[in-house]
Amino acid sequence: MTDSISYRKIIHIDMDAFFASVEQMDHPQLKGKPLAVGGSEIRGVVAAASYEARKYGVRSAMSGIQAKRNCPDLIFVPPRFDRYKEISKQIRRIFYEYTDLVEPLSLDEAYLDVTQNKKGNPSASLIAQEIRKRIYEEVGITASAGISVNKFVAKVASDYNKPNGQKTVNPLEVEPFLENLDIKKFYGIGKVTKDKMYQFGIFIGKDLKSKTSEFLEEHFGKSGLHYYNIVRGIHNSAVKPNRINKSVAAEHTFKENLTSEIFMLERLEQIAFELENRLKRHTISGKTVTLKIKFSDFTTQTRSKTLPYFIADKGLLLEVAKELLFQERMKESVRLLGLSLNNLNTTIKKTVVVQLKFDF
Repeated sequence: MTDSISYRKIIHIDMDAFFASVEQMDHPQLKGKPLAVGGSEIRGVVAAASYEARKYGVRSAMSGIQAKRNCPDLIFVPPRFDRYKEISKQIRRIFYEYTDLVEPLSLDEAYLDVTQNKKGNPSASLIAQEIRKRIYEEVGITASAGISVNKFVAKVASDYNKPNGQKTVNPLEVEPFLENLDIKKFYGIGKVTKDKMYQFGIFIGKDLKSKTSEFLEEHFGKSGLHYYNIVRGIHNSAVKPNRINKSVAAEHTFKENLTSEIFMLERLEQIAFELENRLKRHTISGKTVTLKIKFSDFTTQTRSKTLPYFIADKGLLLEVAKELLFQERMKESVRLLGLSLNNLNTTIKKTVVVQLKFDF
């Protein structure tokens, strides 16, 4: 990256343990206590966990039974999606006071392009600080932020000083920041890819940067070029205010490969619950269910079914998933299962994004 390049100023705002924080805000007796939203200690899946619970290893998508084992004092509360949407709208109203270039990713996170902003403030870092302060004072919960020249680096940076913190990565700091970053901290690199990279001696960004694009494409397919670019701070995707979901998905990679369809069905129930939560957050439904299966030999298979009506319910998702699972017999053990829903009831809008040149 050189000084001759003009940079955008991108902020990624991410609410801290959003569902759990809302519950603790609305129920002061829960503040400071380990809390899980969703699930129960008998059955079900954790949708979100407070930071107090995370200290015990409680995570989203974990079974309620396992969560209770990890943290015997864990308190379970049912999710209230209408309330979370209400809070999310309050937060977005604050965003739009600074810029119209807001790209929500979910109820609890969004990208903001503040290269040009309504406050005339040249400092993206100060804008992020002000937005976080307002969210805390006007809404009552905390947020973290990442600030940088593109969406990828801003997203990575927002996780750097969580909770209730922010991290700015200035243009000349981007490559050194990424070079020293643990590869598992790179947004989009999951456990399977991380483990595969470890096998090639790729542990930090600098190791990834040492690999040629040919090497990465050979071993990581189409994603190889993406990895080659992002470690160099190259990510040109603009903030899209009218971002349209083409599909909504949830998937899990397992610590141990699954050989029994019975165990696979248990995992699919958890995945269907997580997918239902994501669909409810966005008020989305769809007609085409796709089951993704990654086998122990790293080959991937997808199976799909299109229904004559829109669905978003966990029970219906699971019903179709079962049908797809038993379509044919498994030849290998399974390391990953995923469910996605597309053919969504969203309206496609055309958006013209103009990128202007300004100093960072």
